[in-house]
This record gives sequence, C-alpha cells and structure tokens, in this order.
Amino acid sequence: MTRAVSEVLSKAPSRLRELLVVGPWSWEELGVSPADWPDCRVTERTREADAMAHLASRAVDVVVISAHASSSRVMNIARRAQQLQPGVRVIVLASTLTADDIVAALKNQVYTCFTLPAPPEDLRSTIRQALADDNWQSGIEVISAVPHWIALRVACRRVNAERLTHFMNELAGHLSATERYQLITAFREVLLNAMEHGAAFDPDKVVEVHAVRTARTLVYYFKDPGPGFDVHAPQMVASEDDPLSHLDERAAQGRRAGGFGMLLTSKLVDEVHYNERGNEVILVKHLD
Repeated sequence: MTRAVSEVLSKAPSRLRELLVVGPWSWEELGVSPADWPDCRVTERTREADAMAHLASRAVDVVVISAHASSSRVMNIARRAQQLQPGVRVIVLASTLTADDIVAALKNQVYTCFTLPAPPEDLRSTIRQALADDNWQSGIEVISAVPHWIALRVACRRVNAERLTHFMNELAGHLSATERYQLITAFREVLLNAMEHGAAFDPDKVVEVHAVRTARTLVYYFKDPGPGFDVHAPQMVASEDDPLSHLDERAAQGRRAGGFGMLLTSKLVDEVHYNERGNEVILVKHLD
C-alpha cells in the first residue's frame, strides 16, 4: 500500500462506502474483484441508463466507468454522473486516452483515468484511495489547460501528488516504456520534494505545476511556496559514488530521500534548472 493510500485511509470514517462499477468490462478483464474492497458495497451496472438511475436514487462515493466505446463517450458518462451526484469520485477506464481526454478529465474533476488494460494493482490501489479520500475536490485546480500546455495548482497532500503523477503518466503515453518511466519518476520526485520541503505537506498550501509540450521537448515547471534553498550548497548526499549513505539517517527522521531524489532526477531527464531562490524547478526532456 502506498503512503498516499495510507494517508487517506488513516483519516477515513468507518461507514460503509459505496462503489458503483459501470460498463461491459468483466472483473476478469480488469484483473480485480469486489473482494479487493471488503469494507465497501459494490454495485455493478452494465447499461448506462441503469447506472444513472442508481445514481439518482442512492448515494455513491466512487464511480468506475469503462466502455469499449470512444473515450469521449466515457467522459460524457462521467459528466452525467457528476451532475447527478456532485462530489462523487469518478475513475475513467478507456481503451485509448488522448491528450484532449486528459485535459477534459482534469477540467471536469475526474478523480483519475486509466488506459485499458490497466495494471490491476494500480487500479485496485487507486479505487481504495478514492473510496477513502473525502477532501479530493480541492486537490488539483486547473488554472489553464490545452493539450500542449497544462497549468495547475496542487494542494500539498501526498494523495494529490499520486493523482497528478498518474495523469501525467497517461499524458506521456506516446513515449517508450523506458522513457515514460524515467520521466514520470522524475516528475513525481520533484513534485513530492516541493510539497515536503517547500510546504511541509501543509494541505492549505499549493504547488504550481505546468506541463508543456513543444515539437522537440517536454517541459515540467514547479513552483513551491517555500523560501527555497541555496542551489549551490552541498546537498545531503555523501557523493555520486555513494548516494545511499544518508538514507538510514533520513528514514530515522521520518523524511524522504532528499538530495538523493534530486540526484536521481538529474539522471532521468536531460536538463534540470533552478531559479535563484531554489523554489522553482524546470525539468526538460528532449524528444527524438
């Protein structure tokens, strides 16, 4: 279980949660089972009309919507579900997801989305996280969004970092598996670093995040609310030859990897740039 899931579960009330699963995909095709959420009432509806009738008559916490149809159709179903129950967490599963789909999902406050087939453990964990996350609506605010330039404000909670990382992973679906993994690992590390060191995971503070795609690059920009740091000072890493030497000490303090994470990031992308204060970071990935 990820720390983000643990965070929301630790604060979740004990009442029975309601999960509505909509669409033709079977449990076998998804690789998950209602038994994966034992403290939840799971209802399945194959037909859209039956799902809308259920939403109109009963409170639901999370709706998982899948379809063999186009992703735009799935997004339309998601919007109808949110109209019937404002605040419901909607997870979208689609055979394909375009950049326009990701933008639409962010603008319409979809909780997260997956391209099918999705890794079962990721799907299982995300649904569990969504069931427990009552404060999600203030988590990711869209400042502006078009497919080549997305600008967001993200409240400093681990669960929001995990949600946004997943959106960015879907948005980078055109990259090779290796490039995608490296880029999204770097994105997640910098985002968590900004939340931890720039805001001490204070949920009332936000990190500004931009994702920009040009013809030849992918660029991520982060700005945290903290005072920054001296970008020229030695970090808490012994050396590049022995980057793990400080991990036990930081773990004992309940802290993340710190300078090691930034060292890792510098190896995963082509360029890393800091502003003078050290509270703004730009990551650059060159496209072939």
